[in-house]
Amino acid sequence: MKGSRLEETLYSDQELAYIQQGEEAMKKALGILSNQEGWKKENQQMNGDRVLSKVVPDVGKVFQLEVVVDQPMERLYEELVERMEDMGDWNPNVKEIKVLQKIGKDTVITHELAAESAGNLVGPRDFVSVRCAKRRGSTCVLAGMATHFGEMPEQKGVIRAEHGPTCMVLHPLPGSPSKTKLTWLLSIDLKGWLPKTIINQVLSQTQVDFANHLRKRLESSPAAEARC
Repeated sequence: MKGSRLEETLYSDQELAYIQQGEEAMKKALGILSNQEGWKKENQQMNGDRVLSKVVPDVGKVFQLEVVVDQPMERLYEELVERMEDMGDWNPNVKEIKVLQKIGKDTVITHELAAESAGNLVGPRDFVSVRCAKRRGSTCVLAGMATHFGEMPEQKGVIRAEHGPTCMVLHPLPGSPSKTKLTWLLSIDLKGWLPKTIINQVLSQTQVDFANHLRKRLESSPAAEARC
């Protein structure tokens, strides 16, 4: 009890609210992933990568990417968390990610500017999100959801879209600890007047593209010493 009391005195009410929101996003996202029923296949790649989808009450349509990456978990954690702001360098779907505020060791507020989609089907979008990263045994979970941050108001000419509860789950592949199983739950409201068929196509393709670009990045860039 002392520990939690001490922690509460170290953070402002707003910071505690962000921490709580990040933990709630993680709880909701993991809850969605834990329910195995009702998933439909959206996309299956030759290399085994696949995207599933389902409609979740009070959330809407969510997408789940399942891939195996030929790199150890610590390497993925380093790239996706420690080097989060570099994602625009290797993921063409992301123009820029900036950490607006860091709260404790697990929680950050980020601003993400998404690239326009192929054929300009989806125009400029940005996101303000709270994200948290936690380790549970041999598993790392990175979760997030939309939040409000007063110092990052909506930008002119850019639609402020929202992440619902999202998460990436990383854990060593059983029997092959040098490989990592990555599961990415994507829940997103792009806002604006977009046909659902276009949204579904764009989001499932975004996940497939992400896996390919992540692999290329991990193969081409050196690893720093990072521990999940």
